Amino acid sequence: MKILAIDDQQLVLLPMQKRLKELGYNVKIETDAVSAISLYNSFNPDLVIVDINMPGVSGLEIVKYIRNSKKNTTPIMVLSGNTQDDVITAGFELGINDYMKKPLSLNEICARVKRLIGAPEVKNTTIKSDVMIQQRCVGVVIPCYNEEERLLSQEFIDYIDKNSGYHLCFVNDGSKDRTLEVLKELQKGREDFITVYDCDKNGGKAEAVRLGMLHMAKKEDLDYIGFLDADLSTDLADFDDLVKTIEHSDFKIVSGSRIARMGANITKESARKIISLTINFIIRKILKMDFKDTQCGAKIFHKDVIGIAFNKQFVTQWIFDVEIFKRMSNHFGLAQAKSMLCEQPLKRWIHADGSKLSMKDSVKIVGQLAQIAWVYRGKKSKANSVVVKELNVAY
Repeated sequence: MKILAIDDQQLVLLPMQKRLKELGYNVKIETDAVSAISLYNSFNPDLVIVDINMPGVSGLEIVKYIRNSKKNTTPIMVLSGNTQDDVITAGFELGINDYMKKPLSLNEICARVKRLIGAPEVKNTTIKSDVMIQQRCVGVVIPCYNEEERLLSQEFIDYIDKNSGYHLCFVNDGSKDRTLEVLKELQKGREDFITVYDCDKNGGKAEAVRLGMLHMAKKEDLDYIGFLDADLSTDLADFDDLVKTIEHSDFKIVSGSRIARMGANITKESARKIISLTINFIIRKILKMDFKDTQCGAKIFHKDVIGIAFNKQFVTQWIFDVEIFKRMSNHFGLAQAKSMLCEQPLKRWIHADGSKLSMKDSVKIVGQLAQIAWVYRGKKSKANSVVVKELNVAY
């Protein structure tokens, strides 16, 4: 039994293809609608699964081609995040057989496939999947410097295996230990879901994150891109909560916050906490925003502001997060920038060993804050705006 699945986001198609193959189906996938039409003619599938919102040729156009141009009765299932009543109605009027709304589980997709075209006679197909097919696709940049001992490889693997729509980009920031080898081993066999970006020299976390974000912005199938610390001091499930917030809102940036609140597991050394509170007070004065915690290493961005936030190198190595917010403020104006930024408390945050902030480092940060205040002193660069527009068009 042959199935053709069409969606412009490969991260949606891959787990579905894998599961349907496990059940004995012959599955081919295609991310380009025009190529999908050609493949349909040569493959002659018993079932077509198609998304609606695709660039260029929409899913409904493919349905029209099969039903009107080819006069074919091949069963067609729509798998889409589009929940508009008129679109769904138009689909059924054109002759689709089923309409599945993202997000939904792979188990439900497989059950609907079996209902339409039956199931191949394959042994050991009773195992269920706990994977959800999401509406959005997310890139996550993880900067790594000498993380050979601390990198929680299995946690990353388990997460992408169970959560579709995620692509992880590990940036090796010129590590002097075996970090690059560990990352390559982690990537092996998962190249569609894990990228390893290698920097020859150590440029610091700010540059590692910046390069990773710009690299991931070139991937057309990603809707949002964020960054996360390699030690997973912010839980992956918490990061997914940030993604859900930006997905269902008009915010352009959602930033995690390590604010202690009822029901949250936030651990932090008392001395470190006092230093952080002092620095955060200075940051709020510079930003003119009531941020409780700018420095949390978990943030998610709408793809269309990546150019604004990351097109130029940062002035500082440690507090580039402050520069990101200043860039947004300078570009859009303070009032609009405030409406585009969201600070969301985390449910869990653990201060990991090996990343302690010394008193000497704290003095340096205060100096870097003064540097930021001077460099970003309310001037909006027209040249920068032109560069940003060009970057956004390219992405």
